[in-house]
Amino acid sequence: MTRWLDRFFRLSLHRTTLRGEIVAGLTTFFTMSYIVAVNPAILKTAGIPADASLTATILTAIFGTLLMAFYANRPFAVAPYMGENAFIAFTVVHVLRYSWQRALGAVFVAGILFILMTVLRLRQWMVEAIPPTLRYSYAVGIGLFLTFIGLNQTGIVTIGSPGAPVRPGHLTSASVLLAVFGFLLITVLSIRRFPAAILAGILATAILSFVTGISPPPASWVGFPPSLRPVLFQLDLHGVFSWAFLPVVLTILVMAFVDTMGTLIGVSARAGFLDKDGNLPQMDRPMMADALATTFAALIGTTTSGAFIESATGVEAGGRTGLTSAVTAICFAGTLFFAPFISVIPPLAYGPALIFVGLLMLTPITRVPFDDLSEVVPAFGVIALMAFTYNVGIGMTAGFVLYPLCKLFAGRMREVRPALLVLTALSALFFVFYPYS
Repeated sequence: MTRWLDRFFRLSLHRTTLRGEIVAGLTTFFTMSYIVAVNPAILKTAGIPADASLTATILTAIFGTLLMAFYANRPFAVAPYMGENAFIAFTVVHVLRYSWQRALGAVFVAGILFILMTVLRLRQWMVEAIPPTLRYSYAVGIGLFLTFIGLNQTGIVTIGSPGAPVRPGHLTSASVLLAVFGFLLITVLSIRRFPAAILAGILATAILSFVTGISPPPASWVGFPPSLRPVLFQLDLHGVFSWAFLPVVLTILVMAFVDTMGTLIGVSARAGFLDKDGNLPQMDRPMMADALATTFAALIGTTTSGAFIESATGVEAGGRTGLTSAVTAICFAGTLFFAPFISVIPPLAYGPALIFVGLLMLTPITRVPFDDLSEVVPAFGVIALMAFTYNVGIGMTAGFVLYPLCKLFAGRMREVRPALLVLTALSALFFVFYPYS
């Protein structure tokens, strides 16, 4: 078996070992396993049944990560994206009032487009046209968006009055104090470089809430995986093909391929996978795995999926091949049998994780050139509008419109690539057909 694994995953070629790949796979799993609890919790607010969503989340992670392992042979783990799930739940369903079935239809169409764009090599062409400043601003804007969701769901911040849209919650209540404890616990564990800091914080806070009676405990801790039937093949494709729904499809499309490209390039750079020109050899393989995972996710009832930036922790631990991903996928399979416990984790336990993930996503702001207004104005538009309109799509498309305009008035249109102008035109359509009512 060891010899077969060495030949199949080319362990010797990548100067790694079976033990090193196993440790790396476990590290990646523990770092990103919080998605098993957080994704169903977010999608539950959109009306998607939490138990079925839990199973869909895990199966999507297994499917996509195994594709990365055996097709792409890369140490990248796949799961439903944070940010995209919030966009579906809080913008598409709550703000725009579309059904979650229609939203999943949009995810499926985006997945099919991803596959076609990957086959035709258009996806990389479009992503490379997006300026680095806008890419950095997307991460920061989504981070603030997730932070606000976490603050609201834990009760630290609540909805205010028309004159003051938000206000502090009951900061001395038991539930809020426990949520603050959860955030501080995640912070301390992260400072101490504990690999499963976020997951440990969620679990410890949840158990404390059960013990203290703040939240009702689960009826059981282990059991068989919940049925997928309530969400399986429930996507509504008929309602996707309309001008009014175009902004939703466009936003999902842009968010997903920007996230994937950033993750693949960033993690690959750290792992030493990039060639002398800064490109990832055979990039079409991990991109196809990502596209297929998104299509699969929509069919079984969850949102856009792709390579997770937390894969970098496995790379830091020594992971260099798809065997790392295979180990991570096996670990995700084991979580299927803890559904009774995971499905009752309260907002006060997973909310701090959202706040902390949002904090981690603020780092790229340091790479925005604040001395260049033609760069910083579009970035500011993205970040501010994502956070203050409670709509990720508004922020992203605003950036596509503002960037070429700022470059035009600065006399620097040569810095704008043709593919970006295509996105600018699509973004203009976004604002024309957006259902403001």
